[in-house]
Amino acid sequence: MNRRKRRRLAFALAVMTAGAGAAALVIYGLKDNVLYFYSPTDVVAKHVQPGVAFRIGGLVKPHSIRRGSGADVSFAVTDGRTDVPVRYEGVLPALFKEGRGVVALGSLDPAGTFAASEILAKHDERYMPREVVDALKRSGRWNESGKPVVSSQ
Repeated sequence: MNRRKRRRLAFALAVMTAGAGAAALVIYGLKDNVLYFYSPTDVVAKHVQPGVAFRIGGLVKPHSIRRGSGADVSFAVTDGRTDVPVRYEGVLPALFKEGRGVVALGSLDPAGTFAASEILAKHDERYMPREVVDALKRSGRWNESGKPVVSSQ
């Protein structure tokens, strides 16, 4: 191999190394800013640690909404297999109802209750977030008519 080819090879290796380093820095920098989506079954199966921010989605379990003093509300999110208790302080969306799809942003507290900082409800009866539909399909709580199977357990 002559001197010119060695220089080209060294330049190509340097560019690839710099590109890999830049990609690693970007991935490392973004890892704390990514909010993962979990169904209630995923939360239990993956042993999500308290304090880790993520989104939880599913259906508001029938007969689980409890209103406290002021704007405090607690309810359970279910995917038909597992329920996760949720605590939220604030104004709920107008379309928030039992048996409807919901996505909550927040983290688990040490007691295992999801402390939500934001609640999102579906905007009409035809729409449900794709992640929620996928989680309900995995749990067998989704029928092909496009509606969740709700039980009043």
